[in-house]
Amino acid sequence: MKQKRWMAVAVLMMLVAAACSATDEGGPTTGVEPGDQTETPGAPSSTLPGDTAAPGDTSAPGGMPTVPTPPSAEGLDPLLGLDIEFINDDIPQPSMILSAPGDDFLYMVDKRGTIRVYDSALDKLPDRMINIRDQVASGGVEQGLLGMAFHPDYASNGRFYLYYVDIGGARTLAEFTVQSNDPPITDPASQRILWTRDQPENVEPRHYGGFLEFGPDGYLYVSVGDGARASVNGQDPNNFFGTILRLDVDGGDPYGIPPDNPFVDGGGAPEVWAYGLRNPWRFDIDPVDNLIYIADVGQVTWEEVDVLSLDGGGYNLGWDQVEGISCFRDGCDMSLYVPPAVVYGREDGCSITGGVLYRGSAIPELYGSYLYADWCTGMVRSFKFVDGEVTEEQDWTDGFGAGIQINTWGTDSDGEMWIGTFDGSIYKIVPRR
Repeated sequence: MKQKRWMAVAVLMMLVAAACSATDEGGPTTGVEPGDQTETPGAPSSTLPGDTAAPGDTSAPGGMPTVPTPPSAEGLDPLLGLDIEFINDDIPQPSMILSAPGDDFLYMVDKRGTIRVYDSALDKLPDRMINIRDQVASGGVEQGLLGMAFHPDYASNGRFYLYYVDIGGARTLAEFTVQSNDPPITDPASQRILWTRDQPENVEPRHYGGFLEFGPDGYLYVSVGDGARASVNGQDPNNFFGTILRLDVDGGDPYGIPPDNPFVDGGGAPEVWAYGLRNPWRFDIDPVDNLIYIADVGQVTWEEVDVLSLDGGGYNLGWDQVEGISCFRDGCDMSLYVPPAVVYGREDGCSITGGVLYRGSAIPELYGSYLYADWCTGMVRSFKFVDGEVTEEQDWTDGFGAGIQINTWGTDSDGEMWIGTFDGSIYKIVPRR
């Protein structure tokens, strides 16, 4: 890229969003975002760390990447840390950064309802790919255009998917088709609605989730927050709230149900793949080890990362009976729920921002690591998940600058990592050697 400049992030004292009252059971709560607040817990119980399912196979149907050869660090100076390289500050409250199959552009999504296309060869942002601000409610800190995913065959069919909060407050999943490719331009009239869900009544506009990603099986995975109504939605797989959905966007009208979804024969909504989540603001799928990494924002005690095998399904992550590694409701049975892979407490942060599984080549020491941040404190950490166990946990906070608020992570077509911050800045993550 031309004319890139290095920049240390200025110390940014953050005032976390104001306290508000619980909407479900009357208990006090303070909150932050992305991803955050509701009800009053019961007394904390025993801590019970654990792990999740082992990796699945490394096959790659649906046009997804095959197993790559891990890069080598031979000949490189030792990795001393990570730094961030400033790219631009033209994206108001970025909600996603991602690449598309078949091109080298980087797509920068802002919560107000537009998508900009970054041309790395020219080091500039061409015209907007799409503008749906007239359809998007973005006044609340958790509302807006929240998710985007390209169809695995986007290079030939031009289809992509957006998750947004519409002007009536309903979460909406829609398909669009690009009209031109250089730069990519899309007519909002190409929109086809797949589903909408109203926010539960008498709650604040929070806990939407909103991440989209295709798995190596060719199905679209969608994260949906609990709607700030935990005691109603947390343990109910019959609705979309507090879940990861798995949809066949090629198999029906408006979509099909994968035949091996866990509730296809009953017991829950057939779209639901996992449930018991609070606000899974971001997740990432690793097609190499066939795992999904879900960063779920906690309530008062724990932030967590859940690591699940894509070979399974029907996982119950425990919310609102469990928060992290403790009971949230008095007398819960921890053994009934899939425990998180990693947690951290309020001494380290209060709102997790996941996160990407690194499969690039510029930082071979991190190959296979999952990186995540905390929106409140700016903490940045990583770990590897090997044979069902968490290994190589590391802290990279010092290279990101004090007080930085990371809204989202992303990767480019080379697998290198990028972040977008609450103040509208975009950075590329680079090694310090």
